[in-house]
Amino acid sequence: MHDEGRQLVVAVDGPSGSGKSTISRRVAQALHARYLDTGAMYRAVTYAVLRDNVDLADVDKIAAVAEDIHVAIGTDPVAPHVSVDGVGVDREIRGPEVTRAVSAVSAVPAVRAILVAQQRAIIADAERIVVEGRDIGTVVAPDADLKVYLTADAEERARRRSSENATSQAATAADLARRDRLDSTRSADPLRQAEDAVVLDTTTLGIDEVVERLQRMLDKVTA
Repeated sequence: MHDEGRQLVVAVDGPSGSGKSTISRRVAQALHARYLDTGAMYRAVTYAVLRDNVDLADVDKIAAVAEDIHVAIGTDPVAPHVSVDGVGVDREIRGPEVTRAVSAVSAVPAVRAILVAQQRAIIADAERIVVEGRDIGTVVAPDADLKVYLTADAEERARRRSSENATSQAATAADLARRDRLDSTRSADPLRQAEDAVVLDTTTLGIDEVVERLQRMLDKVTA
C-alpha cells in the first residue's frame, strides 16, 4: 500500500504512438492521481511560435516566446486541457502544423529549461501524479517512484497514430521516424530510456493489460 503521507510520482516516457497518453491517464485515474502531459506544454509553445510567425531557425526569438507567454495546463486525467495566454488551444496544438514544428521548438535548450522548471513545480504541488513525456525519468523527475519506458514497433505505432488522425499509415510512419530522429539526437534532454526504467513493449498488448502491469509494478515499489 502507498504511504498516504508520502508523494507518489510515476514517470512514463517513450516515443509517439507507444501509448503514453492513454495509459498514463488510465493509471492516474486508477490511482486517484493528477496527470501531466508535458508534450502538450511543448506543443503549446510551438502553437505560440507559429501564431507569432517566428522563424523556426531563430532560437532566440523562440526562447523569447516561451519566456513571454503563459501556458496553463490542467492535471485532471479525465479532462486534461491546455491554454496559452488564457485561450484554450487543445484542438489547435494537435493539428498538423504544430506536429510538424514541435520537435524543432522542443530542441531549443532555453525552451526546455523554462518548461522543465514549470513541470517540476506542478509535480512538487501534487500528492500523487503520473507524468508523461520524453525526458521525465531522465530530467524532469529523476527520483520518480516508478519509471516506465513504453515502446512499440514502428509499424504498430504508425497504425495507432494514423487511426487517431485519419491519415495514411505510410505518411504517419515517415513523420514518426522523422520525430524519433529529431527527438533522440537533440543536444538538450534527448529522448532516451532512464537506466533504472522498466521497459515495456506495448506492440501486442491491449490498454487494459498495460495498465494492469503498471499497477502491479506500483504495488511492488510502494509496498
